[in-house]
Amino acid sequence: MMLFNTYLKSAVHLATFLEMLGLNHLMDSMMIGMSFDEVPPTSDENVTVTETTFNHIPVRVYVPKRKSEALRRGVFYIHGGGWCLGSAALKGYDSLSRWTADRLDAVVISADYRLAPKYHFPTQFEDVYNALKWFLHEKVLAKYGVNPERVAVSGDSAGGNLAAAVTQQLLDDPDVKIKLKVQSLIYPALQPLDVDTPSYQGYSHFPVLSKSLMVRFWSEYFTTDRSLEKAMLSHQHVPVESSHLFKFVNWSSLLPERFLKGYVYNNPIYGSSELSKKYPGYLDVRAAPLLADDHKLHGLPLTYIITCQYDVLRDDGLMYVSRLRNAGVRVTHNHVEDGFHGSFSLLNFKIGYRLINQYISWLSENL
Repeated sequence: MMLFNTYLKSAVHLATFLEMLGLNHLMDSMMIGMSFDEVPPTSDENVTVTETTFNHIPVRVYVPKRKSEALRRGVFYIHGGGWCLGSAALKGYDSLSRWTADRLDAVVISADYRLAPKYHFPTQFEDVYNALKWFLHEKVLAKYGVNPERVAVSGDSAGGNLAAAVTQQLLDDPDVKIKLKVQSLIYPALQPLDVDTPSYQGYSHFPVLSKSLMVRFWSEYFTTDRSLEKAMLSHQHVPVESSHLFKFVNWSSLLPERFLKGYVYNNPIYGSSELSKKYPGYLDVRAAPLLADDHKLHGLPLTYIITCQYDVLRDDGLMYVSRLRNAGVRVTHNHVEDGFHGSFSLLNFKIGYRLINQYISWLSENL
């Protein structure tokens, strides 16, 4: 595990150095490195794997080979990577999709989407939403033998953000007749307003996902203009006219008591409205699902949320658990005391194997 963290930290440092020299954008360098871990869509003895497009969005489809008398479950999975990195072809995501399809006897759709810095919000959201809407057509579900009453959306990290956002959006879409049964959010990023929560403070330099890297991901989601990143790091990116939004992310009232010890909530520092006018996306509920009001949250389906103790995004997930429960949504919360950001993707380590087992078991019982 230490070797993995060291490798990842070195890769980030190298990409940062190349950007300082003006040779390549940070995210482009990191994406090149990740591409070496991609695998082709190869079927095996248990699962047929194909690539296609849903409404012009590339997806991988995993279908169990064994015959089924009944319609199968459907799982629509969205990969992480800070809206800048990753793909359904990465070995970890490919293996996860195979395991889910085989063990759950489910059809798994692993979706891709266009990435920053070339594309910014709302492109990533719209790509995922359009692909999911396509999958939810009765004829498409029938083609893949999926039970329309047993469809889930899942995602990790930035994919968890997108999963939460599209699940909310579906509630207001009159064109979508088929409703999701469950949503599964694995250490999701849910709001960029307050990047000074206790988890951001306590684990700001933790390997895999530091505060500075997460803020960079957030800012790249909206723009390549580094002034937004600087304003976020100084906590001066929210204008006073948007002050009402802080009630949705006030960790002093939303976090369980044990996560508050040793931390003092400071009232927000408001910045100029210039940035929010240029890049309104970071105040948009489609980018920050925690900004949804209670009425919207009330309509959401049964939810599974994984949070990890050693993760800057821990408190985003914890706050969403509180807000969903306050709104009357049934939530299963799996807090991993020895977990850190990225644990779910470490299939060759005990912690990754354990988390994936728990995730698939929950889906088996609830989907």
